Amino acid sequence: MPCFMCRTCGTEHDDTPEPPALCRICSDERQYVGWQGQSWTTHDALAATHCNRLEMDHALFGVGLTPAFAIPQRALHLPQAGVLWETTALVTDEAVAALKQRGGVARIAISHPHFYAAMARWSEALGGVPIFLHENDRAWVSRTSRWLEFWRGDTLDLGRGATLLRCPGHFAGSTVLHWQGPTGALLLAGDALHVAQDRRHVSFMYSVPNHVPARPALVRETQARLRGVPFDDVYGFTWGLNIIGGGRAAVDASFERYFEQVGGG
Repeated sequence: MPCFMCRTCGTEHDDTPEPPALCRICSDERQYVGWQGQSWTTHDALAATHCNRLEMDHALFGVGLTPAFAIPQRALHLPQAGVLWETTALVTDEAVAALKQRGGVARIAISHPHFYAAMARWSEALGGVPIFLHENDRAWVSRTSRWLEFWRGDTLDLGRGATLLRCPGHFAGSTVLHWQGPTGALLLAGDALHVAQDRRHVSFMYSVPNHVPARPALVRETQARLRGVPFDDVYGFTWGLNIIGGGRAAVDASFERYFEQVGGG
């Protein structure tokens, strides 16, 4: 039986003889069902028409898809910490070999359910590495795997300078990854802090495609969680959508701008 994959969000589901009536992630108010209605594909069908895009995104090696498919996130590799941040809908031997050549992957960490994609398939291809998801988002898992590890609380030390921080607003378990290296620090923001098109600010969104801002109380919680956390660069969810240099000041200014416009400060 195939693992059906939603064409709109790229999330792979458990094996079933027929596709589900709806993708739960896309029928949620934070996402949307495709304008032509719910449609499905499979990993094998996707592999016949697409390939992995493998290239550097500033200082980090990224894995995406070409041509574009579903939500256009790219995964980022932090070899110093052995972490693959986010996953994509397509897994190829070429991508797995490239990650191994660059130091390998010991664990996968994902920011929120919109980027669960083919996470179970990625874990298996990488040798059965654990996938760290926040417990608050457990209900959104569409394809089960014995490699899933649900963490609780607000911070999780992954070791080797990498720390997960829960920053709610987009999802209850929305997470960012902070990495402190010998020459600087960076923040992998997912959609918890959505890098703006000017690449000088971030926004705080309950729904990105449907343009619904996050609740002020949750943004204030995110602000408190990040207070005092140093970082120079902020990597957004897709290629080139990054703040390179001055990231800490840009995020602080964005909090101030949000509360001025939305209130609740």
